[in-house]
Amino acid sequence: MAWSNWSGSVTAPADITRPTGEDELAALVRGAAKVRATGAGHSFMPLCQSDDLILGLDRLAGEMTIAADRQTAHIPAGWSIKRLTAALWDEGLALANQGDVNPQSLAGAMATGTHGTGTDLGSLATMARGFRLIGADGEARWCNAEAEPELYQAQRLSLGMFGIATEIEVAVVPAFHLAERIEKRRWDEVRESYDELAGAHRHIEFWFFPHADHVILKTLEPCDPCDPPQSTADMEETAFRRVLDVAARLPFLTPWLQRGMMRTGFEGHRRGPAHAIFPSDRTIRFEEMEYEMPRAVGLEALSEVVGWIRRKRLPVTFPFEYRTVAADDIWMSPMNAGPVAAISMHQYAKMPWAAHFSAAEAIFRAHGGRPHWAKRHTLTRDDVDALYPMAERYRTVRRAADPHGKFLNPHLEALFS
Repeated sequence: MAWSNWSGSVTAPADITRPTGEDELAALVRGAAKVRATGAGHSFMPLCQSDDLILGLDRLAGEMTIAADRQTAHIPAGWSIKRLTAALWDEGLALANQGDVNPQSLAGAMATGTHGTGTDLGSLATMARGFRLIGADGEARWCNAEAEPELYQAQRLSLGMFGIATEIEVAVVPAFHLAERIEKRRWDEVRESYDELAGAHRHIEFWFFPHADHVILKTLEPCDPCDPPQSTADMEETAFRRVLDVAARLPFLTPWLQRGMMRTGFEGHRRGPAHAIFPSDRTIRFEEMEYEMPRAVGLEALSEVVGWIRRKRLPVTFPFEYRTVAADDIWMSPMNAGPVAAISMHQYAKMPWAAHFSAAEAIFRAHGGRPHWAKRHTLTRDDVDALYPMAERYRTVRRAADPHGKFLNPHLEALFS
């Protein structure tokens, strides 16, 4: 059966091979001409696409081990974020932050710079302290800040080009609980006060339907221990799916439908273990583009894109998502030039998206934006060089780790060969 990503827009004729042991994995890598690894398929770019060997690591044998100081843990790289955070919780530990979905593999989320939201919190890749890799020669090696430091620095956001990660040492924190608050606010009010709001909450984000005048504001704060919440996601997603299906048939109704939705509640409170509160269910398929903007211009860029959609009355059916992420020092991270505002643009998978994304991308690029590597973008090799001063050093490490390009596919070859 052919491989497909989560949204169904990227496919490959190869089936997924799922080794159960590291020796089997090493033999597969050693004998293949080309190799890509995949997790939950949440990349919208063709990062995992291959006509040759595609590896899934979710059945690979391995156990979590906690360091004596309880500040790090060694985790099987193919574990999902959901499995990992549940296992950490049983040990009284947690990740400092997560994204808003949790099916992705740990290795895939780190390899693409996946992140949550929080002014002082970085991407999942910033939590990596070391990697066990099966190289292009089938040999296992460990890299961290002391052992093979150049390989480690590149591997922190690797796009899967430096080897197959089988184990990752991850920074962890004591387990904590979160209180979630969702409320409806006027867009002009949030735009005016966002910096103040972001400074007052550990986590903050909002969703903005481009044809409406209100946003859905979400904040998360640490709270006293409590039981996991009951989920109402099925009811909420069923109602939203009905609206989207109407818009897909009658796209000219999109502005009216969005304003109608925002006249409903969109308010609520939940409390529970952090790993149960961070993620949300995502069963409605969509396409996504995300750009990381310099934090100072994020709201301006969002306003410009929304203004363009309104003037054209474009049927962009999903809300924009707006988050904040701390700066880091990772070579190919969109956050390595300073703190960012992450703006995600989505479109229902049943509706056209490419032309809308292309026009919005030009606006984001004009504001100094850099794309999330796993979300839709049109970067060229020259763009990569212009946006990332460490790009050629990154390529040098890649050539040393994989001189024959075993871990490249056509998409990555065009950018990094």
